[in-house]
Parts: sequence; structure tokens; C-alpha cells
Amino acid sequence: MYKLIDGEKIASDIKLEIKQEVNKRVLSGLKIPHLAAVLAGNNPSAETYVANKIKDCEEVGFKSSLNRLDANTSEKELLDAIKSLNSNPDIDGFIVQLPLPDHIKEVKIIEAIDPSKDVDGFHPSNIGKMILGLPCFLPATPYGIIELLKRYNIETAGKYCVVIGRSNIVGRPVSILLSLKGVDATVTVAHSRTKNIAEITRKADILIAAIGSPNFVTEDMVKEGAVVIDVGTTRVKSDKTKSGWKLKGDVDFENVAPKCSYITPVPGGVGPMTRVSLLRNTLLAATLKDANK
Repeated sequence: MYKLIDGEKIASDIKLEIKQEVNKRVLSGLKIPHLAAVLAGNNPSAETYVANKIKDCEEVGFKSSLNRLDANTSEKELLDAIKSLNSNPDIDGFIVQLPLPDHIKEVKIIEAIDPSKDVDGFHPSNIGKMILGLPCFLPATPYGIIELLKRYNIETAGKYCVVIGRSNIVGRPVSILLSLKGVDATVTVAHSRTKNIAEITRKADILIAAIGSPNFVTEDMVKEGAVVIDVGTTRVKSDKTKSGWKLKGDVDFENVAPKCSYITPVPGGVGPMTRVSLLRNTLLAATLKDANK
């Protein structure tokens, strides 16, 4: 029988830990961490995500603020907003919510963020430090995945791990984290151009699906006793929910789960860990700022 990896429960535990740290900061006369978000446009998923981040901040005692820009905002206007946040001493960390409107170059925006406030962990400076195993802000979703494996005492050293997906946000960074000293997995990255992908995934002790294709991972792609981490969060139409849609993972949960030792659900698996990792990075940013005063 498989065990469900409960991201909601672990995220709740970590929030409590963060709240305790914030209380210690207040008692020591240090400032309350402040997380800001920039939202350009009105993408429904982004709106929901940012609203949840604001709620998370309230739960742990952080200050939060939202810079809302419309979908027609120019690249220069967005860069000006970033410049303002970079220079604001009260802001410890901030994120620019993705995806951005099509006319704005994502790479240019990410590179404009001060690396010391880049709590999403996307800036090339932080990615480079991550590759070298140096202290940095880790990308939130990969950070959350590694934390789930740790908190469930899932052995990674010497294990064969297959990551499906090679995005800069999840696939590539999580493959690097898994291969670093201290985690010590042997990692293969598979993607949409990989031939005979099922032959590769069937060998995985740990399978991480981050390809953004609902039910991509089927029963025949998973070996008996594997650990399966589902990062997928695709919205699909549903007549069973008030909103008219539901989240679907990359894994055919119903048929894959019985073969697993551990598996994450969607929702309630990796998603909550992504958000709590952002809080952890913000607390770290505030702590580093104190140390550098």
C-alpha cells in the first residue's frame, strides 16, 4: 500500500517554524520580514497564486505587498517597478509573478531583480551558486520537492532518479539539487524529445513528473515501489466544481498510485511546498540583510 506525501501537512509544519522565527525576531528588535509581489496582467492561475502568497504571509507574521500592473504594461514600466523594489530598504524579497504578458521578455525581467532579493531563486547569480553548491536562494518548487523527500525520510543517496521535464523553473534545477553532495542521487533528465521514455522511467527509484501534460505518466511507466512526485498543475474543465475547472497532475494517480511506495497528490502535494519555500527564502533574505548591516 502506498503512502501519500502530504504537502499541506509539511507546509503547515514549516509555517509554524517560520512563525516562531518571526516571533524571535520581533523580541530581538529586528524588523518583520517583508515579501512583495509584482503581478502584470490578470492570468487566473497567477491571481490565485498571489492571493495564496499574501494569505501565507499573514499566517507567519510577514508583511506583504502587491504591485499590480495591467496586461498592457510596457516592459519599461515593469523594469521601473523592479528598480523601485530593489532600492526599497523595507522590502526583503520580492517575486515577479510568471507568466508575463507576451510582449515582455521574461529573461530581461528576471535579470533586473537584485539577486539578494530574488526569493524565487531564478536570477542567473542564484542559479550559478546553486550549481556550485554555494549558499543561495533556491528555486521554490525544487526546494520544496527536496524538503518533502527529507521530511518523509525518503532515501536519495545512490538512488536512480528520473526527472521528466527540463524547464528552468523545475526540471533543470531539481535535477541539479538531486545530484549535489548530501543528496547524492544519480539523475537522468527526460523530456518531450526523449526516445523510449517509458524504458527510462521504469528504472527510476524516484520519478519526478514536471512536464505540464495531464496524466502523462501512466502505470506502465512506473516500477513497483517507486517514489513518484507529481509537479503538474494543469487546469482542466470539470462540471463537478463550482469554478468549472480542477487541477490535474502529470501522473495518472488512480492507476499509478497502487504501484508506488510514496506518491504526491494534486492538489495538496508539491504546490503548498512551493509557496512555503518562498517564505523560507524571504526569512533567509531578512536574516542575511541583518548580518550584513
